[in-house]
Amino acid sequence: MENFFYFDLLATYQNARAGIFHTPHGDFETPIFAPVGTQASVKAMTPQQVEQTGAQLILANTYHLYLRPGDQLIAELGGLHQFMNWQHPILTDSGGFQIFSLASTRKITEDGVVFQSHIDGSSHFLTPEKSIEIQENLGADIIMAFDECAEPYDREYNKNAISRTHRWLQRCIDHKKRSDQALFGIVQGGIHLDLRIKSASLVAEKNLPGNAIGGLSVGETKDEMHKVLEEVHKILPIDKPRYLMGVGTPIDIINGVLRGVDMFDCVLPTRLARHKTAMTLYKNLNLSNAKYARDENPINNMCTCYTCQHYSKAYIRHLIQAKEMLAATLLSIHNIHMLIQFTKDIRTSIINGDFGEFARNFFSNLNQETHNF
Repeated sequence: MENFFYFDLLATYQNARAGIFHTPHGDFETPIFAPVGTQASVKAMTPQQVEQTGAQLILANTYHLYLRPGDQLIAELGGLHQFMNWQHPILTDSGGFQIFSLASTRKITEDGVVFQSHIDGSSHFLTPEKSIEIQENLGADIIMAFDECAEPYDREYNKNAISRTHRWLQRCIDHKKRSDQALFGIVQGGIHLDLRIKSASLVAEKNLPGNAIGGLSVGETKDEMHKVLEEVHKILPIDKPRYLMGVGTPIDIINGVLRGVDMFDCVLPTRLARHKTAMTLYKNLNLSNAKYARDENPINNMCTCYTCQHYSKAYIRHLIQAKEMLAATLLSIHNIHMLIQFTKDIRTSIINGDFGEFARNFFSNLNQETHNF
């Protein structure tokens, strides 16, 4: 079987890593931030606009695409890359998180999960095997094992959930047929370090092309998240990428990189854009504020994104006040570009050997901005 997927670790700085992950649709450099295209679309943006932000990887959502328009239809139309006209790597999740967060009712059994669609209330049964079949129909380069998501503090629930998650992982491995897709296992266990250690050890034993860390940024404190990442870092293999699921603020990205994480994704940049907000490294700007009505400056004078190169805060505020859709597009372009450029700067500093200084400067500026906000 041809090995489409491998990870080149190019440089490290303590626990921080810079590498390249190879896929059939091209390579992507790590650390990386990946925009989320839930419905096979990064909200308010064309694929060309996403590409121009520097994005090398995007996510699509198994749960949503299974319900609408259907994974078989997407397969008939050539798979996600052709369907959405994105010729770079794609990652799909397993649907597990959405079932546990969106489905109106659900029942968990050893076989899988019965749930009702949030769209029309119809009943569905998703198993590890079914999740793999859907993701194979979608055709993403990286697919995720079906896991059971638990709230972070209930120890007994997490104990049972990680056991079931690891049994489901083996079923995903056994059912997977396509060699041109990389299956990642998912470490769970809430905030409980012994459960995280057990989960990471069991996932690492499977020797998959990459590994994910799920169930974080779901209500626990930052300190609790960092402790989990520090423990997991000690166990997951160094020659495989580590993906922290659903995390993507600048401070979370740099804290993740400090603890050995390579891949990040989050809906935040496009969600904030739809809520009139521009991201910067140190604070967010609500551009509906009247103080920007005559501001001739871009969101960030140093930013090289399309939005900052062509438009003022005053113009974007006008679009917001006029309820023009272009506001969400311009803000999404900026927010995604900013996060991608930030991870590229982190990568450069790791390769150059000065990531420690880079991180110290970031936290120093963050504290000053927070104080002055």
